[in-house]
Amino acid sequence: MQQLFWALGTVVIGVVGCAGYFYVSNLVLDTLLPGRGPDPVRAGRNINRANLIRPWLFLAPAILALGIYLVYPVIESVWLSLHDRSGQNFVGLSNYVWMLNDPGFRESMFNNMLWLLVVPAAATGFGLAAAALTDRIWWGNIAKSLIFMPMAISFVGASVIWKFIYDYRAPGEPQIGILNALVTWFGGDPQAWLTIPFWNNFFLMVILVWIQTGFAMVILSAALRGIPEETVEAAVLDGANPIQIFFRIKMPQIWGTIAVVWTTITILVLKVFDIVLAMTNGQWRTQVLANLMFDWMFRGGGDFGRGAAIAVVIMVLVIPIMVWNIRRANAEMKGH
Repeated sequence: MQQLFWALGTVVIGVVGCAGYFYVSNLVLDTLLPGRGPDPVRAGRNINRANLIRPWLFLAPAILALGIYLVYPVIESVWLSLHDRSGQNFVGLSNYVWMLNDPGFRESMFNNMLWLLVVPAAATGFGLAAAALTDRIWWGNIAKSLIFMPMAISFVGASVIWKFIYDYRAPGEPQIGILNALVTWFGGDPQAWLTIPFWNNFFLMVILVWIQTGFAMVILSAALRGIPEETVEAAVLDGANPIQIFFRIKMPQIWGTIAVVWTTITILVLKVFDIVLAMTNGQWRTQVLANLMFDWMFRGGGDFGRGAAIAVVIMVLVIPIMVWNIRRANAEMKGH
């Protein structure tokens, strides 16, 4: 209960603090630049200046928070990546040279690329299929709710759920894992799925696809409903069947939204950490960049230089996709 009270108190203080800041800052601005007075010219000039400053008063807390929690960590990470494990002695690009020659880093890069090839395509594809199919059935909203439900579960919580699905017991013992229970029911031998090299990566990917399919479905469903009915009716009059209408009429009109969903999931995949940590902790050749960074930064004595260098690589991989995603989203908004 004490933690609950602390959480509620933090929320109340935050809300009251924000309201107080906005009230006081606007009051000070209006006092320094009064919009009324004997000189109408000066009053009009003050109003114009206040209108230019006022938006920055609202943005200032967000800019300050971003500076402290985003900009500063980026600069510090780059700086640490040029230092040794203690973060005190400058070593230049030695940590990046180490990465290029380290088998663990190459394994992590390979696994991340594998995740990039599979997860965004699968999640977007399943989400698009779910969006198209649920719009054609009377219980579509119920189906959408069920598909979207995993989005409400944390990555660690989802990992715990799937750990029970993949659970392994020795042959002859009762199998509590759903997957091995089905395998033994059909006469097969139970498998320790998470220890099978290469294929265990796909078993981990299933978890993220399961979570992100709901996100893709919601966004793409809204895009499908925004397609003008005239184009679909014209295609029907021309004799097009439902499959042709979907692939040749609907998909080209929502391709921009598909690309945004795809790249959004891609950014998430590049930062995947929780699932790997909770399921395998990077064992059995399932290591990914974020988990490798965590290992070097906080385990094995803590090597701040190498951990920061891996963090910089993740950031460099994410930035181009993020920039393209933002530009694409802005273009979509301008088009509407």
